[in-house]
Order: sequence, then C-alpha cells, then structure tokens
Amino acid sequence: LMPLDMLRAGEWAEVGEVSGEPGWVARLAEMGLREGCRLQVLRPGATCLLQVDQCRLCLRDEHGSQILVRPVPA
Repeated sequence: LMPLDMLRAGEWAEVGEVSGEPGWVARLAEMGLREGCRLQVLRPGATCLLQVDQCRLCLRDEHGSQILVRPVPA
C-alpha cells in the first residue's frame, strides 16, 4: 500500500485503508471513499481531485497521506 498523494494524474487505484479522525473517515465513507473502492486521480497536488464512482471529490493534501491505496490498471 502507498499514500494516495503519491499517485499521478490519470492513475487508478483501489483504497486499502482510510485512517484518521473517526468523523472524517465516516464522512469520506458516506461520499463513497472507503476500503475496496476504485478511484482515479484527476488532479494531484495540494488540493487533489478524485473520481470515485460517479462523483468527484476534492481533498486537501493533509488528508491524502491518510488514505492508503494500491495502484490498479485502468
């Protein structure tokens, strides 16, 4: 597993673990970002943009390292 913030634009990954404050983890799960989901990095950086299912999520950099992913083919 590697931190989400290590992925580049266009890369796909599967979420392996989401850690942090329980309320934040629960909120991400409500938006579809949970263990086992697939995502695509649309824009990496301090405010990364992700495609999760039919949703786009924007996360600040300090949260990207709390989401561990495994790269997968598109």
